[in-house]
Amino acid sequence: MQTLRVALAQLNTTIGDLEGNRAKILDAARRAAAQGADLVAFSELAITGYPPEDQLIRSAFIEDAHRSLLALAEEAMGLPPLIVGCVEFDQHLYNAAAVVHDGQVVATYRKQRLPNYGVFDEERYFQPGAEALVVTVAGVPVGITICEDAWYPGGPITDLAIAGAAVVVNINGSPFHAGKARDRERMLATRAADNTVALAYVNQVGGQDELVFDGNSVIFDASGVVVARGASMEEDLLIADLLVEELLQRQLHESRLRRLRGFAQPSTPVRGVDVTTTPKRDRPLLRSTVPPPPPMVAETYRALVLGTRDYVLKVGFEHAFVALSGGIDSAIVAAVAVDALGAERVTGVSMPSRYSSEGSISDAVDLAQRLGIRLASLPIEALHQAALDTLAREFGPGDPGVAGENVQSRSRGMLVMALSNHTPRSLVLTTGNKSEYACGYATLYGDMVGGFAVIKDVPKTLVWELARYRNTISAVIPENSITKPPSAELRPGQLDSDSLPAYEVLDPIIEAYVEDDLSLEAIVARGNDEATVKRVIDMVNRNEYKRRQAPPGVKITSRAFGRDRRLPLASRYRGY
Repeated sequence: MQTLRVALAQLNTTIGDLEGNRAKILDAARRAAAQGADLVAFSELAITGYPPEDQLIRSAFIEDAHRSLLALAEEAMGLPPLIVGCVEFDQHLYNAAAVVHDGQVVATYRKQRLPNYGVFDEERYFQPGAEALVVTVAGVPVGITICEDAWYPGGPITDLAIAGAAVVVNINGSPFHAGKARDRERMLATRAADNTVALAYVNQVGGQDELVFDGNSVIFDASGVVVARGASMEEDLLIADLLVEELLQRQLHESRLRRLRGFAQPSTPVRGVDVTTTPKRDRPLLRSTVPPPPPMVAETYRALVLGTRDYVLKVGFEHAFVALSGGIDSAIVAAVAVDALGAERVTGVSMPSRYSSEGSISDAVDLAQRLGIRLASLPIEALHQAALDTLAREFGPGDPGVAGENVQSRSRGMLVMALSNHTPRSLVLTTGNKSEYACGYATLYGDMVGGFAVIKDVPKTLVWELARYRNTISAVIPENSITKPPSAELRPGQLDSDSLPAYEVLDPIIEAYVEDDLSLEAIVARGNDEATVKRVIDMVNRNEYKRRQAPPGVKITSRAFGRDRRLPLASRYRGY
């Protein structure tokens, strides 16, 4: 019985590290060859790293990337055919997949569907391709597509099925948000079944600025059943055998495909290339594993860890400082930092004020001990009082209000940034969550200062979930930090609920307005109080200027502030 052994290499590439990316590709290709792979596929723009953004309008970058592809072809001599994401320039720039074999680039496919929404900006750089490609490998016709090509019914995959493809390889740079892997698998299963083709989907993995790529590569048979699934949030080499006879028989039995091939024409020209390799028969069948997808909260936590690790290390930092208040937000950020970097690379900083409770101070100490990190204690009373004394003439008599409260936060910001500035290759991880950033419940140049905002896209209610999940691995977060009412502790008896609706009420309103773009009426129709919804909408609108100045952070929802949601700072539209 003939099999086609397909290998999918989900790698953590780095943008612009052309030599390092090529070395990763070659290493994976050699490991796949050692396991008898007939074909090895790599992710979208694997040569350059994804997404290169405005590197793509630098001619030197394009030329260097092309030279790296040619070097890869030479170095891959003797290996199975490779499908490698790359850029191609021919009067215009294309997002492409190169077929590498026998020391040459034997064919190139150009991506036809260019996403230009959310975090994607591909029409800024690329022209769409206008031709499909079928490569015959070991006698099996294999179609090639890139990411967005697979997201539409009746698109390039249908053209390939009409042209005779039995297998379609789809190479990807598909970023994570919670629940996306499940949605993606449902869509891909439909494409495979509707077109009666085996579908091999390879995705990159790793953090790139705000984005995290989750891997979760997957192979479907021609009925849309998963036959192999790769790891989530880590590099993996996924290898599976496709039974050629079963594929061809299913295509012969499928009346829809027969009609398509009999009466329809591909929407674009289809080019065929034959890569001469020997069909493999009568070798032991490779039994692939299909592990279940991880629980959503576990995958989200791992996304935060991966995004934080890759941002810190790929940018060139080695150490992180986290201000520890004793509260839940700083606790989860510190836990993520330790899981990402190791305890020896994380320093906690306790900066109590006159309003800090003994419980909060002791919770910060407890957290640091559980995590095994050094805790620096820098009380801010002297700085706080000096600032109030300096401002007294301008503030006048009486309570200085919020401005006086924020002096404390900005004193802390100054101290933690000084520590970072004094320590080589270190940065500050900020601790604000999405609920706070949405409503402006954060201090510019205070608790918002730093190099990376780990939980800026994590709603407060999810922060609690993540903390409880992390404690199922090992109990590092003090129970008191999880259960006590949240407070900024900038005045006596202060609670977050003094300034914000309860987070259980607030977070669904933020999700509806920010992520779903629902109107006031639609949000109220979900059972929310109209006055509360108006208040939240006003806070979100009013604080866009703060968010524009926030550091980058890991995207884990379907619509994050920054790359996803882009609104003018000067706008009088209220949304109701």
